[in-house]
Amino acid sequence: MTYALVLHGGAGARLGTDYTVQQKHMRQLITAGQGMLVDGQSALDVVAWAIEELEASGLYVAGKGSAPNSLGGFELDASIMHGPERRAGAVAAIEGIKSPIRAAKVVLDDGRHVMLVGAGAQIAARAAGLAEVDDADAYYSEHVSHGSNEDANHGTVGAVALDIHGELAAGTSTGGIFGKLVGRVGDTPIIGSGTWADDTVAVSCTGLGEAFMRANAAFDVSARMRYGKAELTQACRAVLDDVARFGGDGGLIAIDAAGHIAMPYNSDGMKRAAVSSSMDPVVQVFEPEP
Repeated sequence: MTYALVLHGGAGARLGTDYTVQQKHMRQLITAGQGMLVDGQSALDVVAWAIEELEASGLYVAGKGSAPNSLGGFELDASIMHGPERRAGAVAAIEGIKSPIRAAKVVLDDGRHVMLVGAGAQIAARAAGLAEVDDADAYYSEHVSHGSNEDANHGTVGAVALDIHGELAAGTSTGGIFGKLVGRVGDTPIIGSGTWADDTVAVSCTGLGEAFMRANAAFDVSARMRYGKAELTQACRAVLDDVARFGGDGGLIAIDAAGHIAMPYNSDGMKRAAVSSSMDPVVQVFEPEP
C-alpha cells in the first residue's frame, strides 16, 4: 500500500522569524492527512481538504491570511488538478469566498471550464453554496502575523498526494503578493505553471509567480521526467534553476507515481511537511533538502 502526502505553507520564510505555530499546525495536518490516505480516501479529496485547512488557519498568505492588494481589497487565486484524467479547476481574482480551493474544485467538478475569474468565479462559488466572507476587513486580519509585508514577494499554500489507488493530485492557493496591483494574477491558478498533476507526477509551486509562469514550472517537472527521463529530484532542481534565470526564487513540492518525494527550494526557507508509506512525518522550514 503506497501513499504519500506533501504540504507547503509558502517559500517566503524569512530567517530570524519563528514559525513554531505554523510547524505545529502543519504537523497536525500531515498526520491527519496520512490517516485519510491510509483509510482509502482519494488524493484529490485529501489535497482539497488540506489546502482548505491551510486557508482557514490564517497562518499563511492564503485564504484568511491573504495580503491586501494596492487598493486594500482581497483577490485570491487557487487551482486543483486530478492526475489520472488531467481534470482541473481554477479560480483567479476571486473575492468574498472563504475557500478559494473549494471554489476551484467546484470548477473541476462541473467540468465545463478549467478557469473562472473575478465575478464569474464568485457566482459559481455562491451557486455551489460555499461559505462567504461577510466583512473582508475584519475577516482578513491575520496576514501580518506570518511575515507578510511590503518586503514579502510571495506567499502560497499547496498540497500534493498519491493515494493507495495509485492516483496523483495537486492543488495550490494564494492571497498573492502584498500590495499587488488590482487584477494581478500569478502562477497559482495557472494549470502548468503553479499546479500540475498527471500519471507521472503531482506538483505545487510557491514563489515569485511571474518567474514561475515564464518557466511553466509545474508542468516542466513532468516534461523533464517523461521526455528527458530525469528522476524526480533532478527534474525539480532543474526547474528551479530555470525559475532563477527569470529572477525568481521559491520552491515546489512534488510526488511521483512511485511515491518518491521532492521539496526543493532556492529561497531562504520553505514551510513544508511530508509523509509517506515509507517515511514518518517530517515538518521543516530552513533545513536544507538532500
